[in-house]
Amino acid sequence: MISSACLIFNPVAGQGDPDFELDQIRSILEPEIDLDIYLTTEEVDADELARAAVERGVEAIIVSGGDGTLSAAAEAVVNTDIPFGIISRGTANAFAAALNIPNTIAAACQTILQGKTRTVDVAYCNDHPMVLLAGIGFEAETVEKADRETKNRFGMIAYILAGIQELGNLQRFAVEIETEDKIIKTLASAVTVANAAPPTSVLAQGPSGIIYDDGLLDLTIVSPENKTGAIAATFHLFQTAATGTPVERDDIGYLRAKQFKITTEPPQKVVIDGEIFGTTPVEIKCIPAGLTVYVPYVKEEIPTEKLDGLPNLTVEIK
Repeated sequence: MISSACLIFNPVAGQGDPDFELDQIRSILEPEIDLDIYLTTEEVDADELARAAVERGVEAIIVSGGDGTLSAAAEAVVNTDIPFGIISRGTANAFAAALNIPNTIAAACQTILQGKTRTVDVAYCNDHPMVLLAGIGFEAETVEKADRETKNRFGMIAYILAGIQELGNLQRFAVEIETEDKIIKTLASAVTVANAAPPTSVLAQGPSGIIYDDGLLDLTIVSPENKTGAIAATFHLFQTAATGTPVERDDIGYLRAKQFKITTEPPQKVVIDGEIFGTTPVEIKCIPAGLTVYVPYVKEEIPTEKLDGLPNLTVEIK
């Protein structure tokens, strides 16, 4: 197990008391790990703190905040052997959910102390780090409407309220999607490119199971004709996420590729890992196994018996 780590803590993430939460993290980790603690500010973001930590040669980087904080800090750790610990305290905490990392501080800290890691893919969208997904169109408009004050008051409900409000402004746009081997042109209300996404990231659920370590990105196109169709399409995506079956509606499509170049007419807003990031066009590329993350220890079931297939087999039960 590591003996020291840099802890990057975003004090404005989530709805809790940051002083209490930082004390809780320290009380669990510091008996085992020497923590070098840095807080993000309006002037100093997580990416700058993480780069400085990598330059110092730290053993590990632990980040506590929302998905935007995690994404920013991850950039410095991509393609290094430095393990990345996640203690989520944001509104959605989608990256932790996608990797089955617990969403409580105590359990997330224990995940780090157990020391089990795995490599996962990351991506870059217009050279900006992306651990989760990029949303174009409807999702970006929804995130923009869910301001900090509303998220602090209502948490995840803020996104639902913003989405309902945005349905009244739903419009389709022309989109061209270029992969390494094809060019697709169609109409869409939302285009989502996911590196990793839990079932709650509904607009990413075209293929139903987002695989975060296959070296590919998952793109979902949602193209309802009207508000009623949008509600029906969203409900269908909820169902695919719950049942693990791909979509079957004509107004939803999906594909997997190593990279995408996406242009729209007119230009559309883009959200990356929960943060608004400019407008289209975008180029998104997967970095296979780019990040080493602490994940929960799962006891692997070791088969105790395999007899099927042996010639002339008989088994007597006593």
